[in-house]
Amino acid sequence: MKVTTFGLDLAKSVFQLHWVDTATGEVCRRRLRREQVLPFFANREPAVVAMEACGSAHYWGRQVRALGHEVKLIAAQLVRPFVPTNKTDAADARAIWEAVQRPQMRFVALKDEGQQSVLALHRMREQLVKARTMQSNQLRGLLYEFGVVLPVGRERALLVLPDKLEQLASRLPAMLLTMLERQQARLAELTKDIVAIELRLKGWAKTNAPSRRLQDIPGVGLLTATAAVAMIGEAKHFRSGREFAACLGLVPRQSGTGGRVKLLGISKRGDVYLRTLLIHGARAVLNRRREPEPWLQKLLARRPPNVVAVALANKMARRIWALLAHGRTYEPGYVSTRPVRGQPVPQGH
Repeated sequence: MKVTTFGLDLAKSVFQLHWVDTATGEVCRRRLRREQVLPFFANREPAVVAMEACGSAHYWGRQVRALGHEVKLIAAQLVRPFVPTNKTDAADARAIWEAVQRPQMRFVALKDEGQQSVLALHRMREQLVKARTMQSNQLRGLLYEFGVVLPVGRERALLVLPDKLEQLASRLPAMLLTMLERQQARLAELTKDIVAIELRLKGWAKTNAPSRRLQDIPGVGLLTATAAVAMIGEAKHFRSGREFAACLGLVPRQSGTGGRVKLLGISKRGDVYLRTLLIHGARAVLNRRREPEPWLQKLLARRPPNVVAVALANKMARRIWALLAHGRTYEPGYVSTRPVRGQPVPQGH
């Protein structure tokens, strides 16, 4: 029996479906209201339902999968080439339907609510850090206009800020001084919210064995470990650590023609947040490690520090994948070996 493939274009209220009837070969299109989506699939035989990996895709994927269907999520940039003309809901659904049937298509792993919850905490923390940085920079600039120079560093600046405001009390109008004090209090509130989120992530990491194991890797801390576990989910969704690193955009971008391939800068594809955490962790390793690994010493001797940091971030990503995929713990001197043909693979490799 042939399995029907559906292309589902998600929206807030009106959803668009595209499929081909396996019995008649008829091309079918249908618009569904939000409350009609699940009843429609509940009355269908098990099928393949493809969606773009956009907002609410993981929620709808879990709901449709619970009805017995196979769900496949496709990154939006991989669907766009299959939209031949103008972008409409019907054209998008048809493009999703065509893209999912390509043999070399890559899919996004469906996340559960636990993974999405951890990632939501990371997104909230990231936004709060940005807001705190903007607030701190604005406050620093405003005070500079009145001859007050705060020391470098957010924590040092906050320590001397009350004294600086007290010195300005006799010179500035009360309306401005009051608002500056409120900005100072807002900075403290933002820091309090950030610390609260980090404590929740720390509590989750204590109950999550893979996250604890990842923190043994040099350069991988609480944020990187929890974000990696929540983002990857099932590590064997990726065929290898190289594929995982490429998914994060930590590999060179290629441009070639006529048989000649030129390697450019990193591709910067995939999850920007996790890639940033890995690169920052790599920089921390390079700045604090007194005796770098031999391969790092050789690389530092011939390449700029930023290039070395990205190379180390790539290796950290491959180590993360290896620990998650094989259930291993980090061993500083471990060297992987290819098993001899005909011999069984050792447990954990």
